[in-house]
Amino acid sequence: MATQILVIEDEQAIREMIKLFLEQQGYEVLEAFDYQSAVKKIEETPKLVLLDWMLPGRSGIQFIQYLKKMPKFDSIPIIMLTARSAEDDCIACLNAGADDYVTKPFSPKVLLARIDALLRRAYEQAPNILNIDGLILDQNAKRVTYQQSEINLSSTEFKLLHFFMLHPEKVYSRSQLLDFIWGNDIYVEDRTVDVYIRRLRKCLEPYHFERYIQTVRGSGYRFSNHFWSNE
Repeated sequence: MATQILVIEDEQAIREMIKLFLEQQGYEVLEAFDYQSAVKKIEETPKLVLLDWMLPGRSGIQFIQYLKKMPKFDSIPIIMLTARSAEDDCIACLNAGADDYVTKPFSPKVLLARIDALLRRAYEQAPNILNIDGLILDQNAKRVTYQQSEINLSSTEFKLLHFFMLHPEKVYSRSQLLDFIWGNDIYVEDRTVDVYIRRLRKCLEPYHFERYIQTVRGSGYRFSNHFWSNE
């Protein structure tokens, strides 16, 4: 069965161009042209939504807010289509809950690459529960525990630990961690990684897991239960 994508766009020419291109790539496309038709079409639970910012009725931002209130829709990945290219506007759509954005006019090939990448991130098979030396991370429950004691982490700290536990023993540079955790469409300084590494270590310190997050001089960080004294 073809992967279903909902295209919400009020300009018919753009909507039809996207539909034709995606169908040529093997996707099944649902269409909506305003807020109310989008509310109806989302009931078919597509795998991804392409959402125009400016819609008749209500805005794309308001549609995202509607989805995030509905448990059966709140995890559907969203790419915002927008003519607004200012940094503040891009940050606003991401903060509202969009997973990515593409500014108009856009290349269909670039849009396809964004769609494929987001679908891989959203639906790739990964273990829901990770356990390294008794440190247990439950992705579904967004909970980290050790010997039945819960370790309180912020959302970003949880994402960082989750990434490390999925990729133990591998060294990642600050820029790689920025891309994986924050995304490459948001400007965050490299030193932000250091701040969150320190915060995560502090949270793990009472349970003696802080040393698992290791600094590799000149390279970055890794998560490992093998310890070296000369790094």
